[in-house]
Amino acid sequence: MKLLRYGEVGSERPGLLDADGTIRDLSAHVADIGGTALHPASLDMLAKLDAKSLPAVSGSPRIGACVAGTGKFICIGLNYSDHAAETGATVPPEPIIFMKASSAIVGPDDDVLI
Repeated sequence: MKLLRYGEVGSERPGLLDADGTIRDLSAHVADIGGTALHPASLDMLAKLDAKSLPAVSGSPRIGACVAGTGKFICIGLNYSDHAAETGATVPPEPIIFMKASSAIVGPDDDVLI
C-alpha cells in the first residue's frame, strides 16, 4: 500500500497509489496522512480497503509532502562513512543530529526554498 497526499499546497487530500498507478481518494476514510492515519490500527484498516472501489483521482495532480502536521523534523547526518566522505569530513564517533524547519518537508517535485 502506497499512501500519498495530493493537491495544491495547503489543500492536500489523502490518497493511495493503486497497483495500476492510479491515485485513489482516501478522504472518506482518513482526514489526512499523518498522526492518527499512521497509527497501526488505522494502517490495518486502510490495508483492508479494496483500492479499486475508491474514487479515482482525475488528471495529474501535484503530489504533496508525504505527511501532514509534522511538529518537528529531526535529521541524522554523517551517519555512514560514504556520507562523511561526500562532505570531506571525518566520520564522527556518533551521528550528527540536527533540526530543520518543518516547511522543508515538500512534495517530490516542489521547489525547496532556502
